[in-house]
Order: sequence, then structure tokens, then C-alpha cells
Amino acid sequence: MEQTSIGLTSAEAAKKIQAGLHNDYETTASKTTAAIIKDNLFTLFNCLNLLIGVFLFAVGAYSNMFYLVIILVNIIIGISQEVHARNLVKKLSLVAPQTLRVWRDGQISTHTSKDLVLGDWVVLGAGDQIPADLTIQSGGVEVNESMLTGEADLVVKHAGDSLLSGSFIVSGEVTAEVIHVGADNYAAKLSNEAKVHKPLRSELVSSIRRVSKFTSYVIVPLGVVLFLQAYFLRDTGIQSSVIVSAAALLGMLPKGLVLLISIALTTGVIKLAKKRILVQEMHAIETLAHVDTLCLDKTGTLTEGKMQLQDVLPLQDHIDPRMLLSQYLAASADNNLTMQALRAEIPVLTRETPATVIAFSSERKWGAISFDSLGTLYLGAPEKIAGSADLPQVNAAQVAGLRVLILAQSPTTQLAEADFDPSNAQAVAVIVLSDIIRQNAQETLAYLTEEGIDLKVISGDNPTAVSAIAQRAGVPDAEKAIDLSTLSTESDVRSAALRYTVFGRVTPEQKKLLVEELKAADCTVAMTGDGVNDVLALREADVSIAMAAGDSAARQIANFVLLDSDFTTLPDVLFEGRRVVNNVTKASGIFFIKTIYSFLLSLICILTSSAFPFLPIQITLIDLAIEGYPSFFLSFEENKQRIHGRYLSTSLLHALPNALLVLINYFAVRFLQTDYGWNELASTTLLYYLLIGISCLAVIRACLPLNPLRLFLAVSTTFGIYIAAMLFHHLLEVSFLTAVTLPYFIGLMIINIILFAGVSLLTKKWSAARLAKV
Repeated sequence: MEQTSIGLTSAEAAKKIQAGLHNDYETTASKTTAAIIKDNLFTLFNCLNLLIGVFLFAVGAYSNMFYLVIILVNIIIGISQEVHARNLVKKLSLVAPQTLRVWRDGQISTHTSKDLVLGDWVVLGAGDQIPADLTIQSGGVEVNESMLTGEADLVVKHAGDSLLSGSFIVSGEVTAEVIHVGADNYAAKLSNEAKVHKPLRSELVSSIRRVSKFTSYVIVPLGVVLFLQAYFLRDTGIQSSVIVSAAALLGMLPKGLVLLISIALTTGVIKLAKKRILVQEMHAIETLAHVDTLCLDKTGTLTEGKMQLQDVLPLQDHIDPRMLLSQYLAASADNNLTMQALRAEIPVLTRETPATVIAFSSERKWGAISFDSLGTLYLGAPEKIAGSADLPQVNAAQVAGLRVLILAQSPTTQLAEADFDPSNAQAVAVIVLSDIIRQNAQETLAYLTEEGIDLKVISGDNPTAVSAIAQRAGVPDAEKAIDLSTLSTESDVRSAALRYTVFGRVTPEQKKLLVEELKAADCTVAMTGDGVNDVLALREADVSIAMAAGDSAARQIANFVLLDSDFTTLPDVLFEGRRVVNNVTKASGIFFIKTIYSFLLSLICILTSSAFPFLPIQITLIDLAIEGYPSFFLSFEENKQRIHGRYLSTSLLHALPNALLVLINYFAVRFLQTDYGWNELASTTLLYYLLIGISCLAVIRACLPLNPLRLFLAVSTTFGIYIAAMLFHHLLEVSFLTAVTLPYFIGLMIINIILFAGVSLLTKKWSAARLAKV
């Protein structure tokens, strides 16, 4: 083909740009700011609280609207954290645009990858990243497609073969035609398939949603009935009717608990950031604490993606193989991982001038260099060197999952490439190399296994080699390996998911199927990955973890990004998840007291046609002083214990004794009011002080066993809220305990303490027995 007919003219390229057939396209799986705001703002929980606030505002009950500050702070924390994490990932993805050699108007000119249009002819060489899907027109190259396929082996491409966007050229040079641009590129299609965001899997959030959903069913009818009773039957006026009804409904919504969860998770985000772990979805910290299956990649996860020379085993007594290897390395221009490992260990002592150099090719599986004084040296795979494949040294190394090369020598000097033949050379040494296991990988895997996490290794590489590396890294049952390229149906792949530990030759779609099947088996699955080939599985997993050194598509879809690309930091994330879940579960027993007694008291008030005994502002003080203050500090404590039981059932069980005590005290105070003729202010004050005391008992239980911090929290909470209630008694619409009501307060609190201790002991024994059965 004449030069003038190669590629496009500038006019043709301009027309294609106008037609939208250009490569200026950016894939992103990250949420937009609008989507982040929507997800955090428009929730059922927020809507219920806002609806109550609207009614309070309408009747001018402004002091009772303070609870909305808690809701606002929670929304701001959620939005700001997500936006911050997304922006950090965008910064990781900012790469200088690649300058390409493109045929335009019959000559080569430089353009960026975004300037390419459909039909352009591009010249690519070693080190270039392939900017779009191409078809080779001339030349030949070795390509690293590991980011797309997961296979570490180089692939040889010639005229007529396709080059996929996102892969890298290791050696050679080609002229290729652009056949896909923008969203039609292979890498872009994989990224876009993962673009739809996976639903949030969080036991804490789902529990709050279940409570909110239940409340939404009862909040409207209960609110309407309470308002109608107050307004028409008791004739209390519209403002008082709305305030009393709002207090009952607000008590059912665990406002402070939602904020506590956000603060606890945000603290985890900050602590993990200091350890070079970027959290993009803060609720994933909690989910990781529940993970029981972890899917790992070999390259970049178990190994560092580098090779290491293990040994040079001489086969001939009269030949020094290290000297010959030194000469070969000095004359070779090859710079793949194998050659880098050899150069790191074999010093170049003297340098002979080569007569002919044949570069190593993954297609030939050998390279050669001919010298006038040394003859011809060959470096290649055992099966390419005569009599080498059956050597015991070779077999032993291959069984151990090590990489083996043979150094061979021929006495003749070759000048023409066609004359080189390694099968006629004499093997002089077996060279054994290994993948470098990541530092602390064995300790990390051992710890994860001890914590009950099942490990799976999923790779695009040869399953035998991956299995051997997994065994060296300490993966349990790593000998259970399978080559997924031998499975032709989806059902076969799914059936293999639970029966094997190591999966080799895995395609991106098969990775996704494996994760799907593990989830279908009721496993909570975490997935690590670094390439475009991982994005489908990363999206499907309950928790996705990407390496910062990997592809931007993987980073964007992941819940966590390991900024140092070191998976041995995963236990830190696990610890943070356990801290959040265990501490929030402990504190939730305080929060749900109000939810339970508000619902039950509302029913009692409807049946007895009496007013709800508390006001929104009174509830807000308890939210801040009893629920918020101690729980906030308790949430920071280290807690690495395994998570036992279900969050919601455990929390409700802890809250139930206190909630029932509130009901008992409500009936006792109403009886005393009727029997002794107390006025409403005196009985309301006594009941509110008893409510504070019963709530403080829950705080004391959450602080057990005591340490200096917990003792301080228990004491300061108890004294602090009583002092606050007396200081702000006008705002709270209560008075002081009098000589008449004080003895009843002391007597009832003693009874409460005795009952609380007995019921707590029984529930503790029942919970222990239930966990023992599980």
C-alpha cells in the first residue's frame, strides 16, 4: 500500500469527529454528586422526621424542632464523606494523556488518544498502552493483556490480529487501524456493565430501614388518632395536640442511632485513611466485618507481580553457567520480569560483543545470542531444549509451582536467524525462578483463616502454577484447583464455586458467576482486583477491594482502594468493621428503649384516651445526653471480637427490659396521681425523672465492664442529665421533685434497679444459650 493511502486525511477525520466517531470518551463507575445527595437525602427515615417537623413548624412549636439538627448533621456527614472519597479516586485516575503516532494526510503526526477517530492508522511500539480496539495492518508485537484477561503471559500478535484497548505493548512495533472508539471499546464496555451501582448491603442500615418501614406503617394512623383524641376528645387546642402527637411519633424513630452509626463509620474512614486505605462507601466497613468468603487474585495480591531467582542448577561439570548467563544478560536487550529478576542476581563481569541477537519471544519460548568466542547461548522453556523437559530438576521445580528456564549452549556461531535451533544445543543449567510472595501475606492469610474466612484464589493464569503459589502463601486447601477454561456451561462453573479453592484460566464473566454462586450459597463475599477483567466480579461482590496500582475502572467501582496496593492491610479494615458493629450493637440497647416504649405508650394512650406523657423537647434531651453523649465516646473504643448474633434482635432484646420498666413506672405514677390527687405537673415531673433514671441504667449496662473512661461516662451521664433537667425545667415544662414526690422517686428507682438486674441476668443467659446452639 502506498504511503498516501494509509490512514485518513484531516478532512475525513474532521467529518468523523462531527459524526461522534471519536475516542474522546471517559468511562466512570463513580456516583455523580446529584446521585450521592439523592441517596443520602431522600430516605424514608428522613422523610418521616421531616414530615413531623413540618407539622411542628406549622403550629409554631419551634423549640420542639431541635431534633432536626441531628438529622441534618447525619445527612451532611454521609454526603461529604462520599463526595470526598469519589474525588480522591478521580485524582488517582488522572494520567497524562498518551501521545500517539498517527497517519494523517499520508504522513505521521502526533495526536493524543482522545484525538483518534474510527479508521485512523496508529503506529505503536514497546511501552505504549493501546488506546482503542485496533486491527494490526503490519508488524508484530508482544502484548500484556493482564488488565483485561487476568493472564500474566504475554500474547503475540501479527497482521490481522486484534489489539484490545487497555492492554500494553511489551515489545515490537505495529501499524494498526482503529476499529472501535469511545464506548464501543472492549474496556469501556466492561466498565459500563459495572456502572450500575450495586445495592447497599449493610445490616445496620437495613435494620434501621426495617424499623423505619414498620414505623411508617403505624406512624400515620397512630399520629392521626392521637391528634384527633387530643383535639376533639380532650379539647387541648391544635398546638398542644400536634406537640403531644409528635412526641409519640418522634420517640419511635431512632434518630440518634442513625447519627451514631454515621459517626462511628466516619471515624473508621479517617483511621483507615491514615493507614493508606481509601474508603469510598463507608457502610462497607461494617459489611466487611461480616465477610466469610474472600476471593483473591494471584498477581498483585498474593504476589508482588515480580520474579525472583531461586537457583541456577549446573548440568555440566566443566561449564560455569553463571558466567555464560552473565554474558547473555549483558548482550540481551530483553527487559521482561524474568530478565529483570536475573539481572538483579547475576552480575555482569565481562562483556563479549555478540554476533547475532534473537530477542526472547513468548511465542517461540526462547531467545538466543551468538558469540564468536562462546558459540550460541539459548535461554528458553525446557520443552524447547533437547532432552530438558524430563530432567528431574525441572520436574521438581514445576511441581512446586516455580518457573523454569534452561540455559543451553551450542559450539557454532550463527548469523542468520533461520539457522538458530535450540533443540540441537546442550543444556548447561536449570534456572529456577519464583513469584515473590507479598511480605506478610502468609501471616495475613493465616489470621483471616483463623477468623473463619474462607479463601478463594481466582486468576487468569495456569491453575497448577496458581495452586502452587497459593500453597506457598498458606491458602488452606490450595491443592483443590480447577482450570475453568475446560468448563463450557454456566452450570458447570457455578457447581465448581463451592468445591474448589483455586480457579485458573478464569474469564471476567466466569469471575462474576463464581461470586454470584458464592452469594447464592448465603456467603458474604469480598473480592480483590486490579484490572478491567475484575470489574464485573467487583461489582457483584458484597465488598469490593481494588489496588491503587491497578486500572481506574476497578478503582472506581470498589468500596475500598488500597493506596499502597497491599492486601495485608485487610485485617485493619476487618478490625474497624468489628469495632463499629460491636460498639453500635452495645449502644443500640439504649436507643431502642425509646422506640419500644413510645410505640407501646402510644397504644395505651389511644386505648385510655389519655395524652402521651412526654414532649418532643424532653425526648430530645434524652437523645443528646443519654443516647448521644456516652454512645459517641463508647463507639471509639477498640473491639476486635468476632460478631455474634443478629444486630436488630440483639439490640431489641437489650432494650426490652428498660422499655417495660418505663411502662410499669407509667402505670405506677398514674395510680399515685389518681390516688393522691397530684396535679399534672407533679406527676409529669416524677415520670420524666424516672424515665431518665431507667435510661441511665441502660447506659451503665453498656459501660460494663467498667474502666476509667466507662466509669466517667456512666457517672457524668447520670449526674449531667439530672442537672440539665433542673437547669432547663421551664423549657422542658417540668418542675423539681418535692418532698412529696422525692420518696416515691427513690422507692421506685430501687425497685427498678432490682428488676433491671434480674431481667438483664435472665436475658444474658438466654442469649448465651441461643448463641451456643448456633
